[in-house]
Amino acid sequence: MSVLPAEIHTALDNLLKGLQSPDNVERTAAEEQLNKEWVGERPDVLLMGLSEQIELANDTSTRSFAAVIFRRQSSKPRKTAQGGTADLFLTLPQAEREAIRAKLLQCLGVETVATVRAKIGDAVAELARQHTDEKVPWPELLEALFSASQSNESGVRETAFRIFSTTPGIIEQQHEDVVMAAFKGGFSDSDTSVRISAVEAYASFFRSITKKAQPKYFQLIPEILNILPPIKESQDGDLLTKALISLIDLAEVAPKMFKPLFNSLVQFSVSVIQDKDLGETPRQNALELMATFADVAPVMCKKDPTYTNDMVTQCLSLMTDVGMDDDDAEEWNASEDLDADESDSNHVAGEQCMDRLANKLGGQAILAPTFNWLPRMMTSSAWRDRHAALMAISAISEGCQELMVGELDKVLDLVIPALRDPHPRVRWAGCNAVGQMSTDFAGTMQEKYHQVVLPNIIPVLESSEPRVQAHAAAALVNFCEEAEKNILEPYLDQLLNHLLMLLQSPKRFVQEQALSTIATVADSAEAAFAKYYDTLMPLLFNVLNEEQSKEYRLLRAKAMECATLIALAVGKDRMGQDAISLVQLLGRVQNTVSDPDDPQASYLLHCWGRMCRVLGQEFIPFLAGVIPPLSELAAAKADIQLLDDEDQVAAVQEEEGWELVPLKGKVIGIKTSTLDDKHMAIELIVIYAQVLEAAFEPYVNDIMDKIALPGLAFFFHDPVRVASAKCVPQLLNAYKKAHGPESTQLGQLWERTVERVLEVLSTEPAIDTLAEMYQCFYECVEVIGKNCLTSTHMSTFIESARSVLQDYQERVKERLEEQAEAEDGEEASEDTLFAIEDDQNLLSDMNKAFHTIFKNMSTAFLPHWEQLMEFYKAAVVNQDPTQRQWAICIFDDVLEFSGPQSWAYSQHIIQPLIDGMQDDVPANRQAAVYGVGVAAHKGGEAWSDFVAASLQMLFSVTQRPSARADDDVFATENACASIAKILHYNSAKVPNWQDVATAWVDTLPVTNDEEAAPFAYAFLAQLIDQQNPAVLNQPAKVFQFVAQALEAETLQGTTATRVVNSIKTLVQVTNLNLAQVAASLTPEQQQTVQAYFT
Repeated sequence: MSVLPAEIHTALDNLLKGLQSPDNVERTAAEEQLNKEWVGERPDVLLMGLSEQIELANDTSTRSFAAVIFRRQSSKPRKTAQGGTADLFLTLPQAEREAIRAKLLQCLGVETVATVRAKIGDAVAELARQHTDEKVPWPELLEALFSASQSNESGVRETAFRIFSTTPGIIEQQHEDVVMAAFKGGFSDSDTSVRISAVEAYASFFRSITKKAQPKYFQLIPEILNILPPIKESQDGDLLTKALISLIDLAEVAPKMFKPLFNSLVQFSVSVIQDKDLGETPRQNALELMATFADVAPVMCKKDPTYTNDMVTQCLSLMTDVGMDDDDAEEWNASEDLDADESDSNHVAGEQCMDRLANKLGGQAILAPTFNWLPRMMTSSAWRDRHAALMAISAISEGCQELMVGELDKVLDLVIPALRDPHPRVRWAGCNAVGQMSTDFAGTMQEKYHQVVLPNIIPVLESSEPRVQAHAAAALVNFCEEAEKNILEPYLDQLLNHLLMLLQSPKRFVQEQALSTIATVADSAEAAFAKYYDTLMPLLFNVLNEEQSKEYRLLRAKAMECATLIALAVGKDRMGQDAISLVQLLGRVQNTVSDPDDPQASYLLHCWGRMCRVLGQEFIPFLAGVIPPLSELAAAKADIQLLDDEDQVAAVQEEEGWELVPLKGKVIGIKTSTLDDKHMAIELIVIYAQVLEAAFEPYVNDIMDKIALPGLAFFFHDPVRVASAKCVPQLLNAYKKAHGPESTQLGQLWERTVERVLEVLSTEPAIDTLAEMYQCFYECVEVIGKNCLTSTHMSTFIESARSVLQDYQERVKERLEEQAEAEDGEEASEDTLFAIEDDQNLLSDMNKAFHTIFKNMSTAFLPHWEQLMEFYKAAVVNQDPTQRQWAICIFDDVLEFSGPQSWAYSQHIIQPLIDGMQDDVPANRQAAVYGVGVAAHKGGEAWSDFVAASLQMLFSVTQRPSARADDDVFATENACASIAKILHYNSAKVPNWQDVATAWVDTLPVTNDEEAAPFAYAFLAQLIDQQNPAVLNQPAKVFQFVAQALEAETLQGTTATRVVNSIKTLVQVTNLNLAQVAASLTPEQQQTVQAYFT
């Protein structure tokens, strides 16, 4: 029965018809009426009217549409009486809310048409979300849903679980026995669809509860797994897919719950993957389930007796499912759509899974079962087997890199013959493997195997199939971009002759790829490419000068890229007048770009940046044409859309360049392609500011205020914030170069910049990006220089740092708790390792920020700095070596930049330095011994007793068995420099000075640390000048130590000149036989000695 008058329903009926009208004008008018007259003026009548339409309308389409409109409108934001905003339904008076809720639940219980009931369920779920999110009680809901889950009608039972699935929060607070009983009932339901809905609801519920609450519900897993075999037997692929997707959700959250039955699940999943009658989707979802376990529980997978073998076998089998109706590859050869989406194909699913298995389980687990198959597959008469084997090598090389790198010759023995295979798709796969290995084994492939790879892949450029030609050229990009110029030089003639031949290909995509490869070769060959300049550049100019139709735009773009990379390789002098001609040509091309999808536009931006680097200050006249379009792109706002229903979501998913984010029951679409362009444009602005410096001044204010500073808080896209953080200091530097360090103009710009930069140190949510913000801050301070921070600035910095350190401690605590729960042999997840690395980078950049403030503000920073003493004291005794290093480095800064005033903090600093010198972590020893040296150099009388007493410990650091190993050598060399500082600045406090000085000579050489070397060798020169016995008695050794440092280039500039002059004196005074000493040096050291001493 209706509580609203008939005329309301007549008006509503007309409104619903108008909203569904195919006529745009009519539909727009109805939407305006809905928003203005109904939502704006009487929302309570609208929602009650819609609930009555759902109950009373005769035709199913009206009931269904009324439920959809109810769901959408109920969640519209509306102002509350208190001045905030809330979902529209929750702003209605309580009596109306209760009446509408009751009506909706009643409709849900009595509706007999499944599709309509589903829409009513969605509306109920939306209201449930609102009540749960805002903690508004709806006591009748749970009772109604539990009752529905036991209804005689299977459709009603299914709908109840669907609502639980969409809004799991409504059962989170219930007693576990009640929840358990409801799920058990669902899992044992007589109707398969209900059982699956119950599994989906369980997965959703499980994801929503806390980690501590999860184990109570592990016991339901056997009942869930029992649902699967009958569905597989019935060959219902759709239902099986739904079940598998829910299991994937559960595996991601709590893989351990499957442990007791894991092998059974592996066997079941493998049987699904093998069952070709089921269709591709359930088979691929079974594969995805198994791959998810590799991602989140690699130890469990490796311990399972059949997992690795079975998974490798199934992946390889799926990878042979390629080109089924195209045995001779005729269609494949004819296709020019190289980017055809095959992501839902079995062979791609197999490749991607192999990649994940290799990355997560590692070579130790994967290589044996894989190479058990590969040699047989490579000699198979079936081309699909050979193709799959090569794609498997491409897929696993990254994850198995450590073990495969030592066996590359054997792997190449399998791959290289494939480049001559009779079947084009096998040759293509061979090129793919070479390209992938060139990246994954970068360095080794190029240095050790260039004579195997290049002579075999270059001839593939002559293939009769354009797709194979293009892929061989693409593989050469991977090889060449990681190759040193001396490796490429002998092959340049052969390589470029073949690539020039490809430029004559009738296929445009081959020409485009050839240009990309030539560009990469130029980039790697650098000056050696000059020989080919006269052949190539005129060809590129021709391409750019020709009037070409739309389909040639990408070719022109690639030609611009190639020409500008060649310009960078050979330089301005070799180009002569061509450099200006090329820039003018780019300007003409830019004037022809008008379509938003023209690929030339984004290529042009990079080309301008390269030409700026080539021309330097000569580029200034062209800035006026370059910067405005670049600034427009860099200032782009985020394109965000609120997607109300599944159709809108589906439409956006079809388009490329969108990211979908769920938010409060709705979906927000963010156009990432716009944001990628914005990020790229800001990065290019950084290049212009770096290269042009003062000449960039006219653009600085505008870019700083409209792009760079707002970009620091552009929370839609992390890379935009990172690029903005790199941009700000470069803009300040350009302004400083133009106006001078003491200028009013720079002061005004800094005043408004520093506030914004300090602000983001408190608001940046991403840890890796926060590290970039600290880097931005300290680089800005470096640019502006001495006394650039006020007391308020320093206070703000310290408060931000306090908050960051508290959050960091919380993260460390959570990781330790997770580690404690981990089982024996269970390694930290990749996410955890990345998080630890992000935190280490953050601490490192915070350190540099403290260092830079001390360097520029000196003792004025101390009162602010000491407010965080609790954090430094906790860090220096922490088990985590990164935290100990962080605190010692900060104490080093106090010593270095506060001079004698640092003694006020000696009770906090001395013990950490003593402990640090004995720390087994080399980086911490280095920080501590450096600190002792700084105390000797800068600390004055107060520190002299402590530093003299530290000598024995410093010598111990240099005498460790591993003192000269790669990890330890910096600590050793810093100890050497610190001993020198103590002997020089605190000589009065060293009782056996001569003995110590003699022993010190043996702590040399310093051939790695460029900061430690000047102190050590200046002191050595001092000893020689004083004709001290420490050096007079062992001149050959002293000469060797100097030769080693000169050859290593740690000894340079005025210090080198001074030391060389002293050594010449030493040679004369001691009659040293130079020829004899030189014989013990390496050829490189002999060469260096000759340069300095003859």
